Amino acid sequence: MILNFNQFAVEGNIFLKDYTKQLNLDGDTAKAGRILSSILHGLREVIPMEESLQLIAQFPMFLKAVYVNGWSSRKKNKIRNMTELIDQIREFDGATSLYDFESDEIAENYIIATFIALRKYISLGELEDIRAGLPKDLKSMVYHNIMF
Repeated sequence: MILNFNQFAVEGNIFLKDYTKQLNLDGDTAKAGRILSSILHGLREVIPMEESLQLIAQFPMFLKAVYVNGWSSRKKNKIRNMTELIDQIREFDGATSLYDFESDEIAENYIIATFIALRKYISLGELEDIRAGLPKDLKSMVYHNIMF
């Protein structure tokens, strides 16, 4: 198998441009990239390791790279609801979080939009498995118009 890293970059850039449009960020792909990365890293905090591995098995290479970037075996924070998840995502975003995630409502909309964008890569069975493993107060984020 020959690896074509240029093709991964092309696919990633196409995805990021579409994702930027979905978030209504007026072409700000840098902001969209930070948002995507922070949300995927936040998701890693709420789903079990085994489920993460099953999820990224379905991702194209460029999304796998974003998901695993900076991943460590440190103890996960216990996240039970959307407010705690948004706080965790802001922590992953760092200094730009006030700019990127201006309010909890915007952050929640970005999370839902991210699941919608990822839907073309994730099977319904995997989405159901992810949903089943989420705390009760986070289960609804998987079902916002993305299951079908």
